[in-house]
Amino acid sequence: MSRVGKLPVAIPAGVTVQVEGNSVTAKGAKGELSFTANDNVKVEQGEDGITITPLDETKQARANWGTCRARINNLIIGVSQGYSKELELVGVGYRAAMKGADLQLQLGYSHDVVMKLPEGISVTVEKPTSIKIEGADKQVVGQFAANVREWRLPEPYKGKGIRYSDEFVYRKEGKKK
Repeated sequence: MSRVGKLPVAIPAGVTVQVEGNSVTAKGAKGELSFTANDNVKVEQGEDGITITPLDETKQARANWGTCRARINNLIIGVSQGYSKELELVGVGYRAAMKGADLQLQLGYSHDVVMKLPEGISVTVEKPTSIKIEGADKQVVGQFAANVREWRLPEPYKGKGIRYSDEFVYRKEGKKK
């Protein structure tokens, strides 16, 4: 039995949810998002929120049960509160700046890295070494943060690279004479 799937998804104030078949659309302060659940589960809207139930007891239906509940919960949190990721640039000469609607990174390459922002994402650069990525869709925010981080992964000897603000980088000792 899915422990996550059993819980109903609560709908906070200020969020309107519309359920049509297995399609869920949520509107809130941060925007509008939609999700279509798998055919193995049934999505219903009740008084206590949105409930998801598997249609049969197959392994696939039970796996989709908890996943669909989590995705719908992420959808509702996204339109009401939003998601954010913070990145730090560690290294001599590593800098970030907004250039129009694009993110420009100086990461020690012979050229600047210019990244176009996906739709629904806002990026703020408080300091030249700090990037904050915000948006309503958890998957898009996380994927864009991972794409930025991929340009210079943190290395274990000096700790240089792009890292999440809450990430711990294990440091190695290096060579000895």
